[in-house]
Amino acid sequence: MTDRTWSVLVVDDDFRVAGIHAEMVDSAPGFTVQNSVRTIAEAQDAIKSFPPDLMLVDVFLPDGDGIELVHHTGIDAIILSAADEAATVRRAMRAGALGYLLKPFQRAQLLDRLDRYARYRHVVEGKRGLRQDKIDQAMSILHGAAPTLPVSSSSTEQLLLDALESGELSAAEAAGIAGVSRETAQRRLATMASQGVVQIRLRYGAAGRPEHLYSKMS
Repeated sequence: MTDRTWSVLVVDDDFRVAGIHAEMVDSAPGFTVQNSVRTIAEAQDAIKSFPPDLMLVDVFLPDGDGIELVHHTGIDAIILSAADEAATVRRAMRAGALGYLLKPFQRAQLLDRLDRYARYRHVVEGKRGLRQDKIDQAMSILHGAAPTLPVSSSSTEQLLLDALESGELSAAEAAGIAGVSRETAQRRLATMASQGVVQIRLRYGAAGRPEHLYSKMS
């Protein structure tokens, strides 16, 4: 996985709730809270100063509608709200929200969405064109669906090779990026290593068995 850190803007009019959400974000690997604000006006000022990668936005704000903020800024966003009306959820999706969590929610639910977002961004980063299988993979990761992978082994191996473009990875890390099971990744990577397609390095920790790290042949 890339070492990039994703910046997050928390938008919630309840400072206690905003603080809880910000603490959750800061505990997520690869994420940092850029700012916590209570109004749309404050959010707009924060965005002008430094656009975040992701916003966590409540719907009901003192000076307007959080969904409209998502729509007009065009910044990736997840809605965090107690509003459970179907029409509100559909409106958030139309506005471009990448997810919708009903308050109150468990810490694990938000951390899961953040993890999915990081893996989704890894797949769609860069300026190169995307193949359909990569687009399908990104959508599956983002929405938590079982990825629809090509049936041929060569296509699965290509997904793993694409994952290794980011550098040296463990089988678990490559599996997370490629959208396949850890067991499948280990089996396919071992086969590719025996064929000389990828190379293996052992990383020894303080205790226990060494970890296999895989990378593309240079």
